[in-house]
Amino acid sequence: MKTVIPILCFSLIFLTISCAINPVTGKRELSLISEKEEIALGKQTDEEIKAQYGIYSDQALNAYVQRVGQSMTPLTHRPHLNYHFAVLDTPVVNAFAVPGGYVYVTRGILALMNSEAELAVVLGHELGHVNARHSVAKLSQLMLAQFGLAVGGAISETFAKITGAASIGIQLLFLKFSRDDEREADALGVEYSRKGGYNPGEMVVFFASLEKMGDLSGGQSLPGFLSTHPLTNERILNTKDMLLESDRQLKIETNGYLAAVNNMVYGQDPRQGYVEKNAFYHPQLRFFFSFPGDWQVQNMPSQVTLATKDGNAGIILQAEKTSENLKDYANKVAAKIENGEFIDERSFRINGLTSYHQVYDITQESGGKIRTRLSYIKKGGFIYTFIALSAQDDFSRYDRQFQSVVGSFQELRETRYLNRKPQRIQLIKANGRDSLQTIFQKSGIAKDLWPKFAIMNSGELDFIPKSGQTVKLVR
Repeated sequence: MKTVIPILCFSLIFLTISCAINPVTGKRELSLISEKEEIALGKQTDEEIKAQYGIYSDQALNAYVQRVGQSMTPLTHRPHLNYHFAVLDTPVVNAFAVPGGYVYVTRGILALMNSEAELAVVLGHELGHVNARHSVAKLSQLMLAQFGLAVGGAISETFAKITGAASIGIQLLFLKFSRDDEREADALGVEYSRKGGYNPGEMVVFFASLEKMGDLSGGQSLPGFLSTHPLTNERILNTKDMLLESDRQLKIETNGYLAAVNNMVYGQDPRQGYVEKNAFYHPQLRFFFSFPGDWQVQNMPSQVTLATKDGNAGIILQAEKTSENLKDYANKVAAKIENGEFIDERSFRINGLTSYHQVYDITQESGGKIRTRLSYIKKGGFIYTFIALSAQDDFSRYDRQFQSVVGSFQELRETRYLNRKPQRIQLIKANGRDSLQTIFQKSGIAKDLWPKFAIMNSGELDFIPKSGQTVKLVR
């Protein structure tokens, strides 16, 4: 969890059913969202993504991705859009595009790639989704079926009301594209990258790495590439068929790309929070708390989510920098609660920190009730909010655990927890004699990671890189 900008709640724009011309195919198609509304949705979603998932802090790397992406935008079917490119601060291997021209790659996918041309074809693929309005079409279909996206489940619904986390735009990151959409985006990725002077054959190289690596999104708050962009043999064959002999003369640019990702954080960044045994530690914000050993924990830039093993109760922790006192802040949050009945309040100190607590019963549209305890703790310039939730009838069964989690929150002082540093991508030059396996072994990389790092270097473990060839490691 990072320092949080409060998540913004997206207010639906007035939508009208109309027929629009697809910019890529030139055919008429049913659309509930105009281009103006699409751009507004993209802008709002970009703000939410930055708050909820975080942009990687390396300005030079973001500028590099921006430069590669922007080199292709004048060559697209919608060059008038104001395109934006950014690196999401997550180890998940994926790339995303949201309506209006916002494109994201994760640092996880950048670690997998080995050339600027690979980056260009992936960005070109995402530009294809934007230009063909694939997300807009899917959103229109969902709106017709559901009259809008809803956060599922009573507990999720209640949390969304309190925090403003319900969002149409964020849900677009989890939509799975159809095979037709993927084929079209592949064709556009080949077209845009080729026009931009890049060898589109690197798309096949990228697909090969993905096939070997598999979907690595397990336990993460974002899905992996294969979850949202299903890869089939047909897609790979179609891409190969689109390649031209002249593509071999176009730019690949390996050294410049590797220099750009050198020293990039690899894997989870413990400075933003990590779990050890049954405790969560956050070195940057200098706090920790404990939780029951069988609870599930998910750490995101905007919040830490804890759920009981049965999934029927949970706690969400958020932090906001503010000078407000606890009671005024609590009343501001309470004003967002719809159909809430105030039950109780109290104030006491937790491990030397001032705290304030309110309990509400919230009536759902179905008629059932959710009970929530909102616990606010002041530490430094931040207010930390624990939101404990369960069905009203079950609350007493979980309440002792809820209070134990909140009551364990305290200042983190031990250097062994504060001084955790992330692993980073490092580059070395091969000597022309050692295989990748030997290089990894000499570099002290754990044996179980050797196959993964071979894929990250586009080779097999027995592959012997040429003398002077750059090899990616992690240290």
